[in-house]
Amino acid sequence: MLFKALAIFVLQLIYVPLLTLRTTLVVKGERNKASVTALLEGIIYIFSLGIVFSDLTNITSIVAYVLGYALGVYLGGIIESKLAIGYRTIHISLVKKNQYLVNKLRESKFGVTTFIGHGINGDERYRLEILAHRIRECEVIEIVQSEEPSAFIVSYDLTQFKGGYLSKQMK
Repeated sequence: MLFKALAIFVLQLIYVPLLTLRTTLVVKGERNKASVTALLEGIIYIFSLGIVFSDLTNITSIVAYVLGYALGVYLGGIIESKLAIGYRTIHISLVKKNQYLVNKLRESKFGVTTFIGHGINGDERYRLEILAHRIRECEVIEIVQSEEPSAFIVSYDLTQFKGGYLSKQMK
């Protein structure tokens, strides 16, 4: 009985992170990888539920399923953030022009596009637009904050892009 509960718990610890990964892959447009992940996910799901449904009076198995699922969600989140699949567009708004910051970002192999805009009072503002691998997003933010602590930073998830500096580097 305890072996079944342990098996269910471990299967959930594998299943739920796979579910998280598959969802991420689908959102990022990686359909082939998502399909392979879904195949593994389906096999584990059937085995796990099969054990639980074989004896619905066994509370230990049900608790193991639920706890494994909950811990699997947490583990899946950690794995997803470590893999950091995909790209981000990072917009940085500055009160004054900072060419040193732009050069520093470019030296770190980030493509930077600069824009001049106007704030609410008509004051000039400077915006930097950067496309980066998600895994390097923190690096961009650290560089910006070291040079411009008051910068306004917003990042967006991308599903696809074509052309530009990063595309040339990938070839």
